[in-house]
Amino acid sequence: MDTSSPTYLVLDLTGTFAFALNGALTATRIARLDIVGVITLGMFTALGGGIVRDTLLGALPPATFQDWRYLAIAAGGSLVAFVAGRRLDRLAIPILVLDAAGLSLFAVSGALKGLELGSGFGQAVILGAITAVGGGTLRDVLIREIPSVLTSGLYAIPALAGALIAVAGDRIGVADLPSAVAGAVLCFLIRMYGVHFDVDAPKPR
Repeated sequence: MDTSSPTYLVLDLTGTFAFALNGALTATRIARLDIVGVITLGMFTALGGGIVRDTLLGALPPATFQDWRYLAIAAGGSLVAFVAGRRLDRLAIPILVLDAAGLSLFAVSGALKGLELGSGFGQAVILGAITAVGGGTLRDVLIREIPSVLTSGLYAIPALAGALIAVAGDRIGVADLPSAVAGAVLCFLIRMYGVHFDVDAPKPR
């Protein structure tokens, strides 16, 4: 998928918005930060994974700093969460659902960007996972929590699965959009399954 295409841009910006909401809601519900902290944490959560991905790919400056829409979407999503935080708090598990949505979209968009810039099959899958978990990891570090990727077995694994589907679909000639959607849906379902049933990967006994 051409990363300049409208489809890719929609995937990436939607993931940015979802993670901005997630980071900002985390700031309001868990860390109890003020408006500056809320917007800052939302933006770090939304943009961190993409910055890490682009830096590893040598795509400098990162897309975040080349297209004003990334910063605007991240700031806007954070502000929405700050203003409507108490209303959103009434939903069942808003932070986890938004986290799963952002995880899924970034896993796919990160993997596809890796492919476009010449990464191999395995490298593209790993880049997709890094893009997906990077922002959430930075979020958790900033609020002094152990990153979800280290404590939840079904966090990095869904990202890898979603990225794998997107990359495999590209390699076998499946149209970009169906393979991207399939990868994102698979990632989301695995993550939410883990959340709902409290399932983790096997741990040492």
